[in-house]
Amino acid sequence: MTYKVFIDGEVGTTGLQIRARLEGRDDIRLITLGEADRKNIHARLAAFGEADVGILCLPDAAAVEIVAALAGTGTRVIDASTAHRVHPDWAFGFPELDDALRARIASGQFVSNPGCYSTGAIALLYPLVQRGLIAADAALSINAISGYSGGGKAMIAEFESGQTDGPFVYATDQKHKHLPEIIAHAGLSRRPVFVPSVGPYEQGMIVQIPLPFLEPGQGAAIKAALADHYTGSRFVSVVSPEHYGPRIDPRRLNGSNRMELSVHGNPDTGGAVLIALLDNLGKGASGAAVQNLNIMLGLDEGLGL
Repeated sequence: MTYKVFIDGEVGTTGLQIRARLEGRDDIRLITLGEADRKNIHARLAAFGEADVGILCLPDAAAVEIVAALAGTGTRVIDASTAHRVHPDWAFGFPELDDALRARIASGQFVSNPGCYSTGAIALLYPLVQRGLIAADAALSINAISGYSGGGKAMIAEFESGQTDGPFVYATDQKHKHLPEIIAHAGLSRRPVFVPSVGPYEQGMIVQIPLPFLEPGQGAAIKAALADHYTGSRFVSVVSPEHYGPRIDPRRLNGSNRMELSVHGNPDTGGAVLIALLDNLGKGASGAAVQNLNIMLGLDEGLGL
């Protein structure tokens, strides 16, 4: 069977990557609009009406606008924007978190794709908060670095033109758009401090969460809990620090939908740092969208990945 998919905003960074993962498949037919119709609401609504699933790769406000226009149509939608990630009517598209969420994605009309930073942070925190190994009200800090592609076309142009050529820290005002979904879907009751940064490379991401309050030996329990939670997962794996050596390259999983989680620290002195490694355009964006699409259509979730 061939399924029809419409990517609204397919010329953006995430849309192009989703298209690249889908256009070679014989079970998917992409509905495309000419350049003159990409902003034509009537042409877009007609494309959504023809599609089995529509994927939104739009700014937040535009995503909200088109979802309102689709009200009552029954169109199934994946939204890659931030707009619906904590909305109760939308399934959060992170199937590895639990079986109930996976089932909701499979049967749901509306699925919100997680953000890249939040994918790593939630993957690390959710299993540990659920098991009581990290308190929901713990004082946490989250540090991360991403390739510049996470900033979209404008930031890509900055780096590729040479206007910006070095790393930088940003969003220190603690208003980053991924914070609400991290809090909601990791099960936190206290707002963490989040310090993201951008590196002078195109794609790849590391998310780090220090746990200075761990006692000696607790790091092993943390790793065991993560390994137990993701046992059998196709795309999320728990690895040992030795897997990387003395340096961890944020680009090592580029081009894949994989994510690696690891626990680092000194077992004799306590304290640890949790690390999630992923491609910000893979499991952090377009790869996750394709995985969710596969689940919604009842297909092998690894197709195209």
